[in-house]
Amino acid sequence: MKVFDTRFELTGFLAAAAVLLLLIPGLNAFVPEESAMHVSGFQLSLWGKYVTYAVLAMSLNLLWGYTGLLCLCQSMFFALGGYAFGMYLMLMIGERGAYKSPLPDFMVFLGYQELPVHWVPFYNFWFATGAVLWVPGLAAFIFGFLAFRSRIKGVYFSILTQALTYAVCLLFFRNDFTFGGNNGFTDFKEILGADINAVSTQRWLFVGSVLLMGATYMFISWMLKTKFGKVQQAIRDSENRVRFSGYSTTHYKLLIFVLSAMIAGAAGAFYVPQVGIINPGEMTAAKSLDVVVWVALGGRGTKFGPIIGAVAVNLLKSYATRLYPDSWLIILGLIFILVVLFMPNGLVGLPEQIRGLVRKFRRAPEAGLKEIPVSSEV
Repeated sequence: MKVFDTRFELTGFLAAAAVLLLLIPGLNAFVPEESAMHVSGFQLSLWGKYVTYAVLAMSLNLLWGYTGLLCLCQSMFFALGGYAFGMYLMLMIGERGAYKSPLPDFMVFLGYQELPVHWVPFYNFWFATGAVLWVPGLAAFIFGFLAFRSRIKGVYFSILTQALTYAVCLLFFRNDFTFGGNNGFTDFKEILGADINAVSTQRWLFVGSVLLMGATYMFISWMLKTKFGKVQQAIRDSENRVRFSGYSTTHYKLLIFVLSAMIAGAAGAFYVPQVGIINPGEMTAAKSLDVVVWVALGGRGTKFGPIIGAVAVNLLKSYATRLYPDSWLIILGLIFILVVLFMPNGLVGLPEQIRGLVRKFRRAPEAGLKEIPVSSEV
């Protein structure tokens, strides 16, 4: 599987990145709108959303595929990064909102007279960009420190992360929590002085999403080759043996947990301006389960698999929800069952799995012939 990973995954990733980085923006910018090959602004933002989902899947794979920790709060970190950047975008609306007030519309509706103190720093773009990383990173550090220090792992860790997602989601649904309640943030106007709804701005956001995906891929590839990465994978295979060898598995798991949360937060920051909205619905436990399916389908423990899984499932979702809107959850469940029963290595491992079956069937007739006794009589 090692040769397969290094050759196929790297080649596949470079090909996919080239298509996303050059072809899609090029078809949007240089192909006339009346052409069948033209990529509309809506399709561009849709593909941008898929790319951010791919980065989210990579962040979970770093934790689940290479460390053995099934986290069910990855969508929460994704949403926290989105909310952090969404605060900056909301403040940039200014008096162009429905109420013509410098305060965000939802605050005017709820009767706020002035901007809450914790909102003020988000007027600064660079502070908001940093918050995209440190807000989910801090949340992961606090929870991870308490969980890993108590040596919680396995299914108990998954249940706790799911409970954390549910609790934070309920908190963000509250109107008095100053984050828009059920409606969240929307109706963005500009980013760094540029019209956020302009096609040129959406192209740059798309390119930034692809570059983030590439940087995440390269970072994970580099990390897995280091001593840290080898210890990380050893923890996945046998944590007790690593601990008995003198390594502090708590510190390793905590650092990886924080890194995966920060990557998810960065993906959420690119998601918000391209989709145009962020609300508590993006951090529900069901969303985190979706990410688990993406990683499992693409190939857990592979670098390119989560990208394939995220894009494939969301493409299928866009198609299926138009034709069979009431059956999508059933389809998603069947996909997961299919992967668990018949595709343990996901789509990335499918070619090798097929080659193994072919070799097995080729050896079967030969083994049968050897068992036939040969008479010595002429």
